[in-house]
Amino acid sequence: MPGRVVPILDDDRVAALTTALAVRAAGGVPLIGDDRWNGDYWAGLRATVAAADPAPGMAWATFSSGSTGTPRVIVRTDESWSASYPGVERLLDLTADDVVYLPSPLVSSVTMFSVVHARTAGASVLLPRTHTVSDGDLEHATVLHGTPYALRSVLERIEAGTAHRLRVALVGGARLDAGLRRRSEAAGIRLIAYYGAAELSFVAVDPDGRGLRPFDGVETRVDDGLLWVRSPYFAAGYLGTASGPFRRDPEGWGTVGDLVSGDPGDPLRFRGRRDGAILTAAATVIPEDVEAALQRLDGIEDVVVFGLPNPRAGALVAAVIETGPGGRPPSARELRRRAGALLSGTHLPRRWFWTERLPRTATGKPARDRIRHDAIEGTVSRVV
Repeated sequence: MPGRVVPILDDDRVAALTTALAVRAAGGVPLIGDDRWNGDYWAGLRATVAAADPAPGMAWATFSSGSTGTPRVIVRTDESWSASYPGVERLLDLTADDVVYLPSPLVSSVTMFSVVHARTAGASVLLPRTHTVSDGDLEHATVLHGTPYALRSVLERIEAGTAHRLRVALVGGARLDAGLRRRSEAAGIRLIAYYGAAELSFVAVDPDGRGLRPFDGVETRVDDGLLWVRSPYFAAGYLGTASGPFRRDPEGWGTVGDLVSGDPGDPLRFRGRRDGAILTAAATVIPEDVEAALQRLDGIEDVVVFGLPNPRAGALVAAVIETGPGGRPPSARELRRRAGALLSGTHLPRRWFWTERLPRTATGKPARDRIRHDAIEGTVSRVV
């Protein structure tokens, strides 16, 4: 049925992509999942998608940060991606002779965008057969599009002596380590950093290390620290009745809650999300979504989820659980097992802490800043 979103899961990435392209050619809207997801979690996703009405006029769908069993699915037209192709091609000097390497899984909107773009430009697409970068891939790839984490993995192999053909890397992230740019340049790879969101697509780009400025065709404004964007690249919204951080006003401006600082005309300096979202190397994680899932687990009275600073990933998803007086938490391994039925891998906490009682504000809400500080400083117990 035209406009029907079709969930796809296959541990063979080429097979998954082949199926997705066939669905699209038939008028459907492909939605690829992550083969590492827990079976119960995937079943919940499929049920949610099946219950939604078709999305007429839509071409592509990707998962966003929903992670509680009622996840958000972002739907968009083909034009919302294709309008940005000329700008990306100018940045990359992309030609039909290029081989575009996409180490992030197909569940990522970054990867699906580049697959569709490369096919339109006549370039080749290279997908890793596993969830890791391989030396053999680097012998063929000329362009990389991925996360800072993926680029670090590539550079580590190159610095260890692996031969490569990479000439340019397009890397997403609001904050890119200056050392990563230096290492890329030393390896002969031109690094182009950019910031975007699954709902907004490209927002800002930094091709030379001088800071993020609006991508071609993007207008920006800042209201009380909140970044608003206007461009032809927006997604249509969320599938079905799901709600999320994406908001639009009648004048066509949209926001996902990004906070920025700086004077008008200066490069954009991102300070995180108004909703407290955690920007990891692989996903944008909304703490409240993870908390709602974890609160369904036996033995957890309450929980606070936050980003634990990490030099490689930017931030790790961490959780402090409240057990109640006299309570003891399960092991970290058991917590991961139970949470894996409710959360995708990118949203599973990598660090667990516990306390009988969370500190709270005068209104009874968890004192998030104090809880995060205590965990970072090591004054709250770690779950092992």
